[in-house]
Amino acid sequence: MNIRDLKTPAYVIDENKLEENLKVLESVEKAAGCKILLAQKAFSNFYTYPLISKYISGTTASGLYEARLGKEEMGKENHVFAPAFKDEDMEELVKICDHIVFNSISQLEHHRPVWQKAGVSVGLRINPEFSTQGDHAIYDPCAPGSRFGVTLKKLEEALEANPRLLDGVDGIHFHTLCEQDSDDLEATLEVVLEKFDFVLKGRKWINFGGGHHITREDYDIETLIRCINQVKARYNCEVYLEPGEAIALNAGYLVTTVLDKVDNGIETLILDASAACHMPDVLEMPYVPPLKDALKVEDTDLDIWTIKKMYKNGISPVRAMGKQIMEGYSHVYRLSSFTCLAGDIIGDYCFKGEINIGDKLIFEDMAIYSMVKNNTFNGIPLPSIATMKDGDCRIIKEFGYEDFKGRLS
Repeated sequence: MNIRDLKTPAYVIDENKLEENLKVLESVEKAAGCKILLAQKAFSNFYTYPLISKYISGTTASGLYEARLGKEEMGKENHVFAPAFKDEDMEELVKICDHIVFNSISQLEHHRPVWQKAGVSVGLRINPEFSTQGDHAIYDPCAPGSRFGVTLKKLEEALEANPRLLDGVDGIHFHTLCEQDSDDLEATLEVVLEKFDFVLKGRKWINFGGGHHITREDYDIETLIRCINQVKARYNCEVYLEPGEAIALNAGYLVTTVLDKVDNGIETLILDASAACHMPDVLEMPYVPPLKDALKVEDTDLDIWTIKKMYKNGISPVRAMGKQIMEGYSHVYRLSSFTCLAGDIIGDYCFKGEINIGDKLIFEDMAIYSMVKNNTFNGIPLPSIATMKDGDCRIIKEFGYEDFKGRLS
């Protein structure tokens, strides 16, 4: 089935692109002698786990349910980290996880009797208090007052009170990045090694966390490998990375149908897809997602009203954008949804031709932080899930009214 023949809305996982990403990650594992884990918080489509498991070392989870999924569907190394664990969850986690990372000294000590008895490998998350996020403050684990990780001051105070605090702690974990290159890792690592060298010595493993955009075209893999080798040589330990986005970057689509066109000053396409329900990061981050065969108005340095006025007056608002220019993209629309949320706006786009009711549009890079975060607000149906290999699509999951109703009472 062709992607444009799918009933909408539908997520589509591009298996060819997914495997291409995985081969890049496998090459890093081999070149650096490290282990890479899938951060399931970004992508948990377990239908693809057999493919993923061929190339990387396992999964990492943010709680009990993800940990169970990794154990049941991947069956390789299974790590878990959370800001705090419930007692009843810890009893189960030590049975299904081989690595557990604690966020605080109090959590480490509170659960010590359970993890020591189980014999799992335990780590402690540190907070290097070094931010590289720039405009993504909402995703900055090192922001002032962050709840994530133990600061140097807190750790030194705790060790002074109890010198044997880290007995049985095999690893150290830090996670500071979000969609970033290896130069930010290199800068962070310099701070980590300077501040926490005394803690890193003698550990069996160090986890660099996630946020590494390793499969992005311009990512500097050589610097990443150099960072890994530096730590391995200095501490004679295993190094873990746990990217989420890099696994399925640019390996997914969201197909939607135009239901109506409304013009109350801005010509708006009403879609059967929703930012609020189907791609929450569009509103949370916020950002405008890429759309096949269209240009984002925000990339033109103009606004939607200026562009429409220029075209109306016979002026072509050409703006260089790398290899793309605006010449010919004379149809400008705002894309929105059929929810009742006034702010459920996906973005403003320029098209070469007129878009009509019934046309299908394809949002790109929709495998990550989409299926794992979607919801049924307003009673909006969940998109079906399809896979695509060599251009041929196959539905693997469909949702209906019972999925909406069943979680409400």
